[in-house]
Amino acid sequence: MVAAGAAVGCVSAAQASPRKLNVAIFSKHLRFLQGDDLAQCAAEIGFDGIDLTVRPGGHVEPARVAEDLPRLVKTIRARGLEVPMITSGIVDAETPHAENVLHAISELGINHYRWGGFKYDDHTPIPDQLAALKPRVAKLAALNTRYQTGAMFHTHSGVGLVGAPIWDLYILLKDFDPRAVGVNYDIAHATIEGGLGGWIDSFRVIGSHLQGVAVKDCTWEKDAAGKWQSQFVPLGQGMTKLPQFFQMLAATPFRGPLQLHFEYPLGGAENGNMKLTIPKEQVFTAMKRDLLELRTRLHEAGLG
Repeated sequence: MVAAGAAVGCVSAAQASPRKLNVAIFSKHLRFLQGDDLAQCAAEIGFDGIDLTVRPGGHVEPARVAEDLPRLVKTIRARGLEVPMITSGIVDAETPHAENVLHAISELGINHYRWGGFKYDDHTPIPDQLAALKPRVAKLAALNTRYQTGAMFHTHSGVGLVGAPIWDLYILLKDFDPRAVGVNYDIAHATIEGGLGGWIDSFRVIGSHLQGVAVKDCTWEKDAAGKWQSQFVPLGQGMTKLPQFFQMLAATPFRGPLQLHFEYPLGGAENGNMKLTIPKEQVFTAMKRDLLELRTRLHEAGLG
């Protein structure tokens, strides 16, 4: 815990070296585009890279990763963009095609991928469940070390999800090399789980296991039945404290990958739909707006 504190939150922003964080778009939100159209669009909007979905229903199907991923990555790089990571469907080393995916990204020089999907049951103490998960994490970590890739557990919000409170990921991962298994910290989901101070402590506790950051914004609203629900909103319009978060991020050695997500209503793009219910130009305008907001906040923190 002392080491974690030293890694995050106990170093002043002035001490951290100036750096620019590149911004990748989560390709789920451009599922209606393929191949060079995907690459050209991401470049024209202004992104530095693409976080590719390599999972069932994604831009690349895991069963065809050896054939399709190199071709798509080459297309994206030809547009001057990077592929700093992929979002996979990998839960553990036993996930179908997991090793094929890791072999493919390793060959392409992609060092990070998003993983996750563990859930709690209601009948076993949580510490016991975390202890039972460690052998599965150990097998995945060994596989990652073999292929020189790093798995980043994505933090969601919700009941019964491992990683939602984030402190549980510290317990789960603390004994493993963070280069093999780390955390993809989603600031909006962390805010939903701990909006006052919980997100600050959860960010600090993951310490050196911080390997990726996902950015979006959120708020709480009442639904038609009067029940409070978390909602995602355009960047800068919610309760996510982006200026404070990026100042904290600037005080760490973090250099990416950083991803921008669009989970608010956007004609189906928020869900990764193949067909949109609004003109795609409207989607692109919203993406440009959020990207500008993100770059402004990064620049203010000395990260852009």
